[in-house]
Amino acid sequence: MKKIPLHWKIIIGMILGIIFGFIMNTVDGGKGFVTDWISPFGTIFINLLKLIAIPLILASLIKGISDLKDISKIKSMGLRTIIIYIGTTLVAIIIGLSIVNTVKPGAGMSEDTIAKIKMKYENDAGVIDKLEKASATKDAGPLQALVDIFPSNIFNSFAEAKMLQVIFFALFVGICLLLIPEKKAEPLVKFFDSLNEVVMKMVDLIMLFAPYAVFALMANVIIAFDDTEILLKLLNYAFCVVAGLALMIGFYLILVKVFTKKSPLWFLNKISPAQLLAFSTSSSAATLPVTMERVEEHIGVDKEVSGFVLPVGATVNMDGTSLYQGIAAVFIMQVIWPEGLTFTNQLVIIATALLASIGSAAVPSAGMVMLVIVLESIGFPAELLPIGLALIFAVDRPLDMCRTVVNVTGDATVSMMVAKSLDKLHDPKPKEWDDHYEAVK
Repeated sequence: MKKIPLHWKIIIGMILGIIFGFIMNTVDGGKGFVTDWISPFGTIFINLLKLIAIPLILASLIKGISDLKDISKIKSMGLRTIIIYIGTTLVAIIIGLSIVNTVKPGAGMSEDTIAKIKMKYENDAGVIDKLEKASATKDAGPLQALVDIFPSNIFNSFAEAKMLQVIFFALFVGICLLLIPEKKAEPLVKFFDSLNEVVMKMVDLIMLFAPYAVFALMANVIIAFDDTEILLKLLNYAFCVVAGLALMIGFYLILVKVFTKKSPLWFLNKISPAQLLAFSTSSSAATLPVTMERVEEHIGVDKEVSGFVLPVGATVNMDGTSLYQGIAAVFIMQVIWPEGLTFTNQLVIIATALLASIGSAAVPSAGMVMLVIVLESIGFPAELLPIGLALIFAVDRPLDMCRTVVNVTGDATVSMMVAKSLDKLHDPKPKEWDDHYEAVK
C-alpha cells in the first residue's frame, strides 16, 4: 500500500480539527473539553519544535560557515540575503497598499458595526497587551535593535530563543573556526556536524506527530471564534489581506521559476508541510526546524546557505506581516481617521513597515504590536489607537495564520535564490526517520 504523503496527512488533520472544533462549539462543555483535553497536544508539539530550533540553528550555521573555507563567501552570502529580503518586503508592502486603496474595505463600514466592535474589543486584555508592548518597543533608543544583536550571556539567549543573538554567536564561532588551524578546528566541526544530524532526525520523529498536533491546534483555534457576526462584517478587510498574501505567493513562484529554473508546483509540493505547520502554529520560529529540514533535504539547498538564510529570515523577513501592516493601517484610517490618508503618510507607512518587519518577533500576533508603531509614525491620534486595534482584533488570529505561511514561503524562496547564485543548490536527498532503524532495532 502506497504511503500517504506527509502534507496530505497534515491537511486531513487540519480539516478534521476544524470540523471537530465547530461541533464542540455547539455542544455544552465542548469548549472546555477542547481546552483541557485536546489543546495540550498542540502545545506539546509546538514546544518540541521550539526545543530543537536553537540547537539546529547553532549546529547548522557553525558547520556551514566552517565548510565555506573562505570568509569572503560569508560576506557575499550575507549581502545577497539581506538585499533580496529587503526587496521582497518592499514588494509585499506595495502590493498591500495597492489592494487596500483600490478596494477601500473600510469606506462602507456602518457606525453601528464600529460601535459594536469598539464595545466588545476596545478594553480587551489582548488589545491592551499589544499597546503596552508597542509602547515599550517605541521607547527604546534608535540603535536598540543593533544592541540587541550582541548577547552578553549566550545561555540567556538560548533560553529566551533570541534568534539574532544566536545567529551572531554561531557566525562568530564559525568564523573563528576558519581562522584557526584546520587540525585544531576539526573536533568541534565534527561535533556540530554530528549534532546537526541528530537534530534533523529529531525533526523527522516530531513530524510523525504533526497530523495529530494540527488537529488539536485547529480545534483550539475554531473554539476561540465566538462572534460570527463581527467576523462576517470584517470580510472585506480580511479579503484584502488574503488576496494580497495570495499575490505574494504568486510572486515567490515567479522568482522560483525565473531564478532557480525549478517548477513552482514542485516547490509548493516540497515546502507544503512547513506551510501547513506555519498556518497551524502562526509562528515562523516554531516552524523553523521543519522549514530547514524541507529546504535542505527535499529542495536541495546546502546547509551553509539554509543555516544562515532561514534563521535570519525567521527574524527579519516578515513579508506577510509587512503586507498586513500596510493594509491594516490604511483600513483603520479609512474607518476612523480618513483625513490621514495622504500620499505622504502612505510613503511613511512603506518605510516604517519595512523597518518594523525587521524588529517583529517570529511569534503569534507580533505584527499587531508593530502595527501600533506604524500608525504612530504617521501621527495617528493616540486616543484612537485602542479603537483601531479593536477594529481588526476579531480576525487577527486567522489572518496571522495566513501571513505566517507567506513569511515561511518567502524564507524558503530566498534560500533557494541565494543557493542558486552561489552554486549551492543541488539534487535533494530526503531522509526518513527509520533510515537506520533496521540496524538498531
